[in-house]
Amino acid sequence: MAKLKPYLQDFWRYRYLLKNLTSRDVKVKYRRSALGIIWSVLNPLLMMMVLYVVFSQIFHTMQLNRGEVEVNFAVYLLTGQLIYNFFSEATQTAMGSVLYNAPLIKKVYVPKYIFPLEKVTFSLVNALFSLIALVIVLAVTRTPIHPSVLLFWVPMAILYVFNFGVGLILAAATVFFRDIMHLYGVLVTALMYLTPIMYDVDILPEWAKAIIPYNPLYWFVSMFRGFVIYGEMPSLNCWIGTCLPSVLVLLVGLIVFKKSQDRFVLYI
Repeated sequence: MAKLKPYLQDFWRYRYLLKNLTSRDVKVKYRRSALGIIWSVLNPLLMMMVLYVVFSQIFHTMQLNRGEVEVNFAVYLLTGQLIYNFFSEATQTAMGSVLYNAPLIKKVYVPKYIFPLEKVTFSLVNALFSLIALVIVLAVTRTPIHPSVLLFWVPMAILYVFNFGVGLILAAATVFFRDIMHLYGVLVTALMYLTPIMYDVDILPEWAKAIIPYNPLYWFVSMFRGFVIYGEMPSLNCWIGTCLPSVLVLLVGLIVFKKSQDRFVLYI
């Protein structure tokens, strides 16, 4: 605990920088846009509509029922999409955060972990606004609302920790190996198809079902859907599948970032 105290004090000292950087990203992203931050709601809605039109026909025979709960495919699709988008945006933007802030890093002292943390925080803000789209779809489809929906923030909070850990690793690695930015885009696309966003796990062959549990996003999506759609508490496997990777990845990320950050200035 004593070793963590200096880092916590350092973070508290620069909390306003984190806030200002996040606010700047929000303003820059929607600058000169007529609808502004409303696009955070419209984007997932429009993408969901496109995917719904395509995949509702391909998977029209897919059974999404769990017990007596009948799931609307649009809600099923959007819940998976929101979790995946949060992960994808957070990690991909955090990956280049140190490189893109090189001028600032070279001029003044700033805790370098602030930059990937800010990108993950900005992505969380976008994800929270995107939840408005989910509320709209739940209302339009007249999906039953369970008390457990109030716990929607739990998987998002755990995923925030996971994203920060991955972001630290990627940000540090990208400083030394720029090709990671291109390779990671392919990996994220592969993860989209390995995560049950547009399909149900039950339709997969047995060999694929054996692989899916090793994908952390599967557990995050399952937990989120459990709270929002099925009105159920996560299983022990679900808690382990989300919390354990998050803690491990965060620890690895902090260690890798701390050991390499002093050499950043030589490569950025």
